[in-house]
Amino acid sequence: QVQLVESGGGMVQAGGSLKLSCAASGRTFSSYPMGWFRQGPGKEREFVAAISWTGGSTFYTDSVKGRFTISRDNAKNTVYLQMNSLKPEDTGIYYCAATRNRFIDYGSLAAYEYWGQGTQVTVSS
Repeated sequence: QVQLVESGGGMVQAGGSLKLSCAASGRTFSSYPMGWFRQGPGKEREFVAAISWTGGSTFYTDSVKGRFTISRDNAKNTVYLQMNSLKPEDTGIYYCAATRNRFIDYGSLAAYEYWGQGTQVTVSS
């Protein structure tokens, strides 16, 4: 079983930055692809970014490319999401997700087996 705990959310003005962290339990974290998803007010949960188990491949939804960076530190069992140039439309609850399967559709919610409880990000205009 894998447990994921997100942190780093908060309130920031448009143009600001936040860095989210997701700490994972379990000895096999380094073999899991990881993803970040978000759910805005009144919206469905959507893909934001993902990283392969090696860290060698990263994936982003178009709206965050060039502004967000996903990374991982397997020694610390942690995945990060650096968010720059934040916009009001980035507001939402951000969820960390993991899967044991290495060959997945990174952008699909159904591909992930484990989810954190989420952390709130609010961007004011």
